[in-house]
Amino acid sequence: MHLSGAHGSQERPDGERMAVAVEVLGLLADRTRLSLMRRLCDGEADVTTLTEACGASRTSVSQHLARLRLAGLVNTRKDGRRVVYALRHGHIGRLVHEALSVADHQIGHLSPHE
Repeated sequence: MHLSGAHGSQERPDGERMAVAVEVLGLLADRTRLSLMRRLCDGEADVTTLTEACGASRTSVSQHLARLRLAGLVNTRKDGRRVVYALRHGHIGRLVHEALSVADHQIGHLSPHE
């Protein structure tokens, strides 16, 4: 799955736009991947930093990062022996922030009986 062609999607048929949006939202609909993306909103990071930030195992984090990279949501660069990850573009960061804002809103409006 590679979603990087989604940029400039306003010229694409609505069905294709919807399919790509569903794929992006599906990738973010995982606690570990959403946590990784939230951390990457603060700036680039290596696997060790991301593992500490999300509390998952290093193996799990690496597998999730591979999925995000293959989907075109994150970029990588080498820094010596380390691989450093970053969000591919600001749209993804805004989507992550909006999802978390919706969660904050939902949590803030729950009554004690719900």
